[in-house]
Amino acid sequence: MLRHIRFRSPLRGPWLTSVLGVVLLACLPLVIVTGLLDHAAYGPGQGIPADVGWLRLPAFDWPTRPAWLFQLTQGLHVGLGLVLAPVVLAKLWSVIPKLFAWPPVRSLTHALERISLLLLVGSTLFEFATGILNIQYDYVFGFSFYTGHYIGAWVFLASFVTHVALKLPTTVRALRSRSLRRELATSREDTVPEPPDDTGLVAADPAPPTMSRRGLLGTVGGGALLVGLLTAGQSTGGPLRDLALLLPRGRQSGEGFPVNRTAVAAGITAESTGTGWRLTLTGEHERVLTRDDLLALPQHTARLPIACVEGWSTVQTWTGVRLRDLAALAGIPHPASASVTSLERGPFAQATLNSGQATDPDSLLALRVNGEDLSPDHGFPARIIVPALPGVHCTKWVRSIAFRSAP
Repeated sequence: MLRHIRFRSPLRGPWLTSVLGVVLLACLPLVIVTGLLDHAAYGPGQGIPADVGWLRLPAFDWPTRPAWLFQLTQGLHVGLGLVLAPVVLAKLWSVIPKLFAWPPVRSLTHALERISLLLLVGSTLFEFATGILNIQYDYVFGFSFYTGHYIGAWVFLASFVTHVALKLPTTVRALRSRSLRRELATSREDTVPEPPDDTGLVAADPAPPTMSRRGLLGTVGGGALLVGLLTAGQSTGGPLRDLALLLPRGRQSGEGFPVNRTAVAAGITAESTGTGWRLTLTGEHERVLTRDDLLALPQHTARLPIACVEGWSTVQTWTGVRLRDLAALAGIPHPASASVTSLERGPFAQATLNSGQATDPDSLLALRVNGEDLSPDHGFPARIIVPALPGVHCTKWVRSIAFRSAP
């Protein structure tokens, strides 16, 4: 019987659980907020899933400034989420006796606590597992990552808020019961169990300690630091980039920075991007331009980041034609929106830019990067680059742009 399972660690108790819980309470809201902001960054109706009913976020125009905004929010969401993984595992270890408590329900309040705990544990493991698998491009779960992760986030948020509301008084009492400084100075030999109470976390028959609480907290902190060192470089770049060993962004192109989706994977052929390629602009009137026509227009250069949903980002120097100049060619100098279509097929072959994104002085139809023509993998003959725009909407292999004026 599960109720006869014995948990004998002398380290478990409300104080240790509360210390780990406070770390998560301080950090998880930032992971939640940045995740929801990243979904909103795609624009109304463009996120996946697009139709989320009453789970829909308030609509607003995602700004283009600061240019590194999406790089920051997505980097924090993925990076901090990974860093917290050792803390989450330690917290789950600390409360595992409660999952096997008997009787399973003692009162209405206890039932609500148990339900919130099970939903919180389940949604936490689901969000971490699917998020990590998405970073590694391993979609073994067989359903849409975007849909599952988004709905799972709301289940996690509801259970997290409920659990915090129910357990906050207990957490405060537990933290006041012991001195953190004293615990960090206590050796393994002097480690003793916490006093018995009604939480069900303190072992009734504790085994001799094999580690101090200081050692456990140090191991968890060291694990979090190690994960941070092995992942932060994907977003920050610089010297830490070479330490990002756990990430699948090792593919390099002629420009010397990683590729999210290659031309071959997108079904782009040399024939479709060769001398016969044309860009179609529509607005008050239609214009059809060759790449030479675009190169003959005034060129603008901007150093901008491009950030992907997996948390990876890079900053490069892009050169091309301002989108607002193209809008003027189509007879709409002040567009309310711009719909961009790619040569590739699939859910990310189209993107709609809001007015600010279409008219920002650094929003480009890029033709070159770092002084060289775009490679096929990076969108040759032309791609979109907009400050603070999610990388997947910086459309590659552009074939048309439709500018629309305000109704």
